[in-house]
This record gives sequence, structure tokens and C-alpha cells, in this order.
Amino acid sequence: MNNTATYISELLYRYECVILPGFGAFLTRRKPAEIHEDTHSFFPPKKCISFNSQLKNNDGLLANYIASAESISYTDALAKIQRYVVSLTEKMAKGERLELANIGAFFTSLEDTIQFEPQESVNYLTEAFGLHSFVSPVVKTESTIMREVYKKEVESLEETVPLIFTPEKRKDRPYLQYAAVAAIIFGVGGFFGLKQVSNHTISHNNIEWEKANAEIENRIQEATFEITNPLPVITLNITKEENAEENPVKKHANTTKSISGKYHIVAGAFRIKSNADKKVRKLKTAGFDAFLIGVNKYGLHQVVYQSYNDRIEALEALRRIKKEESPRAWLLVQEL
Repeated sequence: MNNTATYISELLYRYECVILPGFGAFLTRRKPAEIHEDTHSFFPPKKCISFNSQLKNNDGLLANYIASAESISYTDALAKIQRYVVSLTEKMAKGERLELANIGAFFTSLEDTIQFEPQESVNYLTEAFGLHSFVSPVVKTESTIMREVYKKEVESLEETVPLIFTPEKRKDRPYLQYAAVAAIIFGVGGFFGLKQVSNHTISHNNIEWEKANAEIENRIQEATFEITNPLPVITLNITKEENAEENPVKKHANTTKSISGKYHIVAGAFRIKSNADKKVRKLKTAGFDAFLIGVNKYGLHQVVYQSYNDRIEALEALRRIKKEESPRAWLLVQEL
């Protein structure tokens, strides 16, 4: 029995992309919770599944998981996946509708393209475990109920008892006019006083904000660390080795090269350039086409494993490097 669909379903709980080699990739995206006020319905957050038939290259995730789950070799796991893909392809060629348990259904459209219909009953978002959609009845508060009761009582009284209103002649009270004028004067004075205090507070906050920004900038400039998030600005410093005999420091090959491609897998950033050069030589020894892409606005020398022109190829390489080399590697998308 081929349980490949079950293994794909289990991986979708933990990963955003699960590739079925030779067939396509299942992608997930987070959808926030929703409340429909008109129908009084609540829908918890969930992971929505989509399918991309262009991502067919094996990334090793599914094969390694099957090999571990069934205690078989990686080669046997690949062979099992290939048999499963062949069976799916044959059924699709016959025009049959494919049902993948807890994932969705596949069918062929009139334009002879593969269409995917996701399974809505399964929520792959682990944070929403145990949450279900429901419809809430309309809630009537006690005040609303009492208001309706009083309204009916008043209507019944008006029908049986005629009400006669006698206009009251008010006496002149001039002191109320003076009190109103005094209240207006105090109100205007208080408004301008509050406005002055507010302006003073805003000015003080702006000064403190500028001081805090200056302190943060100074600490960043003095720090030596590796940046794990992409930086927006990159400046290239291209050096040329002119006289290797006069300067013994230049015995090693130049670690900055001409850059092709806008997808760069960053290995780290260093305050000291010699440390960056050492990192480049280490990566080259490991088989990577590593080099420096320049200095960012914080004065850090960034080292990349390799650059790519194709986004899909860069993502596959990033997944492999995160798994085999360093989980801190990240993808920089930048025309250099």
C-alpha cells in the first residue's frame, strides 16, 4: 500500500512547501480568523493549500521523511514516490478524478490543464488546533428586553388614559446667564492651557526620540555581529590585486568578484574584512562559489554562498543550505 499522500499531509503541518517529485508542489499560506457579522459566523485561522505544477524538482524532504517513517533507504523511498507519481499520471490521462486524502482533488479541465480543489475540512495550522467554525445566535441584552417591555406598557397606557400637558411658565433667572458666560470663559482658558501643555509634551517626546535614535545608531556602528535579516542597501567595494610580492597579505585570491544574478544566499556579515575573507575561503573549500558582495550601510562585509539568476533555483539551494550547512542563511533579492 502506497501511503505517499498520508506523508504529504503530515508534512504540510510543519512546512510551507512540500514537493512531490515529478508531479508538483503543495504550497500553504496563512489565512487569519474571520467573523461575518451578517451571518454571525466565526471562522478560525487556517492554512490554505494551493498547488504549483511547475515545482517538480526533488528537494529531498518527502523522500527523507518516507525513508525515516518506513525504515527504508533513501533510494527505495524515491522509487516508491516515482511509482506513486506514475499511477497518478496514468489516472489523470484517463480523465479520472484523483482524491488525495486530507489534501484535495485533481481533475483535468477542458483546456487539458491540471486543476486542484483543496480539502476545506482539514486545518493544517497547528496554532488553531481544536478551533472550529460556528454560528452564534443573536444575543439580546437585558436592557433591550426591558426596553421592549416598557414600550408595550406605555403604549397600552396611552390607549386607556388620556395625558394632558400643562405648560409651565418659567421665572426669569438672570444669574444663569452670568454663570454660562463664566463657564465659557473658563472653558476657553482651559483649552489654551491644555494646548500649551500638549505642545510642550510633544516637543519633549521628539527630543527624547532623536536621542534614542542616535544612541541606537551609535551602538549599531560599534557592534560586531552577523546579520540574520536582509539589509536593504549594499555598497560594492571592488579591489584589484596589483602586486602580490610586495604585500604578503594578498597571497590569497581576491574574495570579491563580478556578481551575476539578483538572488543571493547570504552566509553572514562581518565587521572585520579579514574575518569575511576567512569565511569566503572556508566556503570555497566546502565547494561553494562564495564571494563578498560589498559593505552595507552599517560597515559590515557580507559573504554569500552563491548567486542565482533563477528564483526557484535559489529557493531550492537555500532550503538545502539551511538543512545541511547553516539555518541562519537567508535569501537577499537585490540587483547589484
